[in-house]
Amino acid sequence: MRKLRLEELGRKSVDEFKQSEKIPIVVVLDNIRSMHNVGSVFRTADAFLIEAIYLCGYTPQPPHRDIHKTALGATETVHWRYYATTSEAVEELRNQDYEVFAVEQVTDSIPLNQLYQEPNEKIALIFGNEVNGVDAAVLPMCKGSIEIPQFGMKHSLNVSIAAGIVLWELVRKKI
Repeated sequence: MRKLRLEELGRKSVDEFKQSEKIPIVVVLDNIRSMHNVGSVFRTADAFLIEAIYLCGYTPQPPHRDIHKTALGATETVHWRYYATTSEAVEELRNQDYEVFAVEQVTDSIPLNQLYQEPNEKIALIFGNEVNGVDAAVLPMCKGSIEIPQFGMKHSLNVSIAAGIVLWELVRKKI
């Protein structure tokens, strides 16, 4: 099996990326502590042509070398905005007709594999703090919560891993 050269991978330039039609998904990072997690989510958002990332509360913002270390340039391609509170971001998204979901294990959460979306539905996904999850004050503002089915002893995933799983599942249904 032959390994593909970089020029054969069909990668977009920064300008091509910015001009490309995006998947109508906004990622909301709610008080994420780790710059590496933030960078990883940027990189995943770039890979799947996600519309934007909203950084909320004390979530670190680019430019920063520790974000860049895992983002590998995705902070230059993925549109992002900062909000002082996650509630502000959610309110704006709701006003723009996004269906807002927390990615959180709560009573009545929807298993990821059972989430139904209309083909052109705009969706926003809130990923919460590494220890405390999505802010409890934000949960009532959401249409619902999505949970990744898990079967082992541990029932939590690193936020950047969870973002990759959820984004791929939702993008896969839209392409």
